[in-house]
Amino acid sequence: MPAHRIVVPLFDGIQPLDVTGPYEVFMGATEWLRVRDRAPGYRVVLVGADGAPVRAESGMRLLADEQLPAPGRVDTLLVPGGRGARTTPADDALVTWIRAAAPRAERVLSVCTGAFLLARAGLLAGHTVTTHWRYARALAAVDPAVEVHADAIHLRSGRVWTSAGVTAGIDLALAVVEADHGPDVAQAVAREMVVFLRRPGGQSQFAGPVWTAPAGRPTIRAAQDLIHGDPTADLRVPTLARRVGMSERHFSREFTRELGSPPGGYVEQVRVEAARGFLETGSAPVAAVAARAGFGSAESMRKAFLRRVGVAPDHYRRRFTTVH
Repeated sequence: MPAHRIVVPLFDGIQPLDVTGPYEVFMGATEWLRVRDRAPGYRVVLVGADGAPVRAESGMRLLADEQLPAPGRVDTLLVPGGRGARTTPADDALVTWIRAAAPRAERVLSVCTGAFLLARAGLLAGHTVTTHWRYARALAAVDPAVEVHADAIHLRSGRVWTSAGVTAGIDLALAVVEADHGPDVAQAVAREMVVFLRRPGGQSQFAGPVWTAPAGRPTIRAAQDLIHGDPTADLRVPTLARRVGMSERHFSREFTRELGSPPGGYVEQVRVEAARGFLETGSAPVAAVAARAGFGSAESMRKAFLRRVGVAPDHYRRRFTTVH
């Protein structure tokens, strides 16, 4: 039985970790399978348009194993992201090659903004996908027939698997290994790489934005300053509106227009971010963290975490605490 062949196209402006992260997962699984089962595991093949190295967006150079357009068998097509993926037009030779290669693959994977290449190749219509949170709206604009979930770590929709930004490609690759060879193999690889197995695919992208650009309108910016300055204060709409000299209705409308979130949602997000910091760096009880972050109770904080982060506060602490 031949090794499962994973083909990865390279291009200028690539994000190198989108390649090297999954590569190490699949090679780690291959080594483990050889020792345990004498099974062939995976073969990862990097393909490029010519023999020259491609330059990653960070300046790193990557060299392809084989040259396009004929990479041979494609069991899994893995498309990485990066600046080059976001800016490559639909009529580019790379997109044309992806469009032709994908039907031959058992499954198609994208890491981060590699989803843009799949969308421009017409491969995501009707699927539910994810990408880096920063580019979710832009991806949805590429093809309105694609349902984009901006907050998931990775998603599977039929034979299309997509993941969030950079390190989420490792999560995606571990999920593939688990699907192919079971949790024991994926667990062994994760342990060897000293990564968590497993961040659930639907879990929030914990590396999401903490800071929001200041509002252009001075009164709304003043409200922002009040919220960030003391998340434990009374930050209800009547109080905020009064303090910035606006009617409640006008304040709510202008706040939402300026910042893309209603005041209550914005306050909740700021409090969640504050609580995350306390949970990661301290050992105070969850109830005490809730009070320090401005939540009325531990239960209200738990509900906010489930909405915003995808896991409960105590679960989040177990995964991300820096206190030992």
